[in-house]
Amino acid sequence: MRDRKFDLIVFDWDGTLMDSTAAIIDSLCEAAVDLDLPVPDRKKAAHVIGLGLREAWEMVCPGLEEHFYPKLVALYRKHYLVNSLKITLFDGIETMLKDLMKKGHQLAVATGKSRVGLDRVLKETGLTACFDGTRTVDESFSKPHPSMLFGLSEELQIPVDRMLMVGDTSHDLLMAKNAGVASVAVNYGAHDARELEAMHPLYIADSVASLHGWLREHA
Repeated sequence: MRDRKFDLIVFDWDGTLMDSTAAIIDSLCEAAVDLDLPVPDRKKAAHVIGLGLREAWEMVCPGLEEHFYPKLVALYRKHYLVNSLKITLFDGIETMLKDLMKKGHQLAVATGKSRVGLDRVLKETGLTACFDGTRTVDESFSKPHPSMLFGLSEELQIPVDRMLMVGDTSHDLLMAKNAGVASVAVNYGAHDARELEAMHPLYIADSVASLHGWLREHA
């Protein structure tokens, strides 16, 4: 077997592994409606996917009185629990992850989800055993701060130059850059190819199949 270039492949969750972009945008908009606040533009709402919820709301609805933000976070979570019932993994994700495991890669997740939220979807999708480590916004600073990747590096004893970050947003790729970690982008999630290209990832995949193929060949 050829030598691996990357011992650890770290995946974002929403928009990268799970087809949840629309559900997140819907939940952000519905929470704003509940508090009679201006409904965010869907493109603007898509841009904040990947951030911690508090950071996302501060970008979507800047300048609000402080008491609004905790309410928006709670309302978003209420709506997302309902909206998430209709979302699934992207086709081919489970096959890709298991193939990478067989090839000897360690796998991890770095996400803006809460710990409760990530543990719930890992259990629901049956993917818990696929990952050697996970980091959420509850244990780390929000992306693009590099703390999630530094924490995984320390926990799994893998240097950053042997890690690869895979994500669908510029927040994921900037986090990787801030940590000195190589990155690959997918353009089927929240951010478009132009935003991703500006971060200079090693590759931009337009489907799970193309991502899987690149990782098999180059990771």
